[in-house]
Amino acid sequence: MLHFIGLGLYDERDISLKGLEAIRSADAVYVEFYTSRLMGTTRERMEALYGKRIHTLSREEVEADPAWLEEAKDKDIAFLSGGDAMVSTTHLDLRLRAIRLGIKTDLIHASSIATAVSGLCGLQNYRFGRSATIPFPYTARGRRIVSQTPYQVLMENQARNLHTILFLDIQMEPEERYMTANEGAGLLLEMEADENGKNGKNGKNGKGLQEAIAVGIARAGAPDAAVKADLLPRLQGYDLGGPLHILLLPAELHFMEREALKILAGLPADL
Repeated sequence: MLHFIGLGLYDERDISLKGLEAIRSADAVYVEFYTSRLMGTTRERMEALYGKRIHTLSREEVEADPAWLEEAKDKDIAFLSGGDAMVSTTHLDLRLRAIRLGIKTDLIHASSIATAVSGLCGLQNYRFGRSATIPFPYTARGRRIVSQTPYQVLMENQARNLHTILFLDIQMEPEERYMTANEGAGLLLEMEADENGKNGKNGKNGKGLQEAIAVGIARAGAPDAAVKADLLPRLQGYDLGGPLHILLLPAELHFMEREALKILAGLPADL
């Protein structure tokens, strides 16, 4: 059996009792931390609570060459990941590979940032559209490349009056770094400027992101979680503290959502 076990949002205590029992009874335990991280703990603390040695897998060992899957043909294997057990398409691909190998699988769910954001800031969860990730810019042939995909997803959602969750990039190599909501806000404004430049526009595209409300959330699930709502350009100046961060762009606000953002996220009264 291959057990896909979600670890939750922040530290080793976010796991469910069902997940903890499955880990303790497993023959081997693996974890990947490149799609998400538990910033409030370490592998050593996880091993102390779970009572098992945990092997950390690289991206290549999960996506390109998951040779360890063979062990699940005659052993109980636990595969751990931050958040819920099956939010990432990488994990779905791994599950399908296992099933094709004749390996039984099951899912043990946990809290996910995709649902936690609604509780933290008050935006209604049924009003979210497609999500996207803002990646770090990269250089190709001497040019700085900023992906336009997050901006395009945002515009599609806005046209449908849907809120947008924008996940922020995590890089482990060549050095460990985590994108902040501030950086994400700046990159969104850069994307809009690039798009307007391509279309020959000088001013804002309609209302424009200069006047868009945004919500930055940091360390969801932690005792010191931070939530701040303001105009997107102003959000660049807030210090939300350490990672992980996430960025939300609301569509037209319901009156209850607007009140929630004022109380829960400090939305300025003039907005």
